[in-house]
Amino acid sequence: MAARSCLLALAAALALVAGARSATFTISNGCGYTVWPGLLSSAGSAPLPTTGFALAPGESRAVAAPAGWSGRLWGRTLCAADTGTGRFACATGDCGSGGVQCAGGGAATPATLAEFTLDGSGGLDFFDVSLVDGYNLPMVVTPSGSGASASSGSGGKCAATGCAAELNAACPAGLRVDAAADGPVACRSACDAFGDAQYCCSGEYGNPSTCKPSAYSQFFKAACPRAYSYAYDDATSTFTCAAGSTDYTVTFCPGVPTSVKSTGQNPQAAGLPQQMNNGTTMVFFGGNAQQTSAAAAAQATANFLVAVAVTAAVAVSALLLSA
Repeated sequence: MAARSCLLALAAALALVAGARSATFTISNGCGYTVWPGLLSSAGSAPLPTTGFALAPGESRAVAAPAGWSGRLWGRTLCAADTGTGRFACATGDCGSGGVQCAGGGAATPATLAEFTLDGSGGLDFFDVSLVDGYNLPMVVTPSGSGASASSGSGGKCAATGCAAELNAACPAGLRVDAAADGPVACRSACDAFGDAQYCCSGEYGNPSTCKPSAYSQFFKAACPRAYSYAYDDATSTFTCAAGSTDYTVTFCPGVPTSVKSTGQNPQAAGLPQQMNNGTTMVFFGGNAQQTSAAAAAQATANFLVAVAVTAAVAVSALLLSA
């Protein structure tokens, strides 16, 4: 009887361990330059084994996530340690920790974000790629495993998502972040650039009835139709897979390498505009002009209509290939 009780206890323990598995994130760098992934656990979520590291071109790294984990992943670019102080900082996506590990710091805007809630409502993983806080490099999330295979037919919600298009060069002038030595390196959101409630979905615009897509969010949506483009873009941008049996590959630059280069520069941590160690300054094109939001929108519309057509075609084809 005692032996039977021990066996039952062991079986229960094994079942608990098996049920506790959530996911493994395989983070891959398809860019032609080094990317430093940043990882942030949500409040109350168990920590990951790492919060930041370097990925050389073509390199991948697996990160195991505990049961019920939620949080976000992103890529940092143009990173280096200051030769005098040793402080580590990145031109885009910097988490302000002063080191390669983000240690609880989130991404400075603008940055492309992958967001996850594992083992959520209905036994599902929820995930998305968001451009709500802007964009700094292409990123696609691809589910795999038995959970992905079993869920792929349920409304198409267990599928690859993200933004495979290079948007920095096509970014509207009022949103573009430019580093003197590297050209455009990121693209801000309209909320970040102008602070208007209608772009930030705040105040009287703080609900889905009053906060609608803007000309700026439509630029992101046309280029990257599966990614979040503004706060209430849920219907086409939230994806789900079976929890506990699905893993995820997060790929930076899933297509051809982008124009951002690893130059060895050392931008200071967070807080744009940023000072580079060669004395040049990172600036926002059009960012300091005190335009009204209406005037800014009108000016930018002409700038990005052609870019939308080009980037949309690139993004859609790349996502279909990776799905």
